[in-house]
Amino acid sequence: MPDRILMPFLALIGLALVAFSLVWPQGYGARSPDPFGSVPIQQTPEMQAKIQREKDAAAHRDQQARQQVGDAREAATIAP
Repeated sequence: MPDRILMPFLALIGLALVAFSLVWPQGYGARSPDPFGSVPIQQTPEMQAKIQREKDAAAHRDQQARQQVGDAREAATIAP
């Protein structure tokens, strides 16, 4: 392919990628620099509270399951 066609095509692709990176959503990672960034969803106080509630509920369910297993083992050893 001649350079007269290839180089402008590569420059156009490069500009398109830079423009695309400016509008692509940042996701859940660290905050992007101003003026493009916003506070990530997982760093908002509401989401932090929700995450903590889910962790507490999971720990409670785990504790209940361990207690039930312990009670079942105890009942199995007492029964015979």
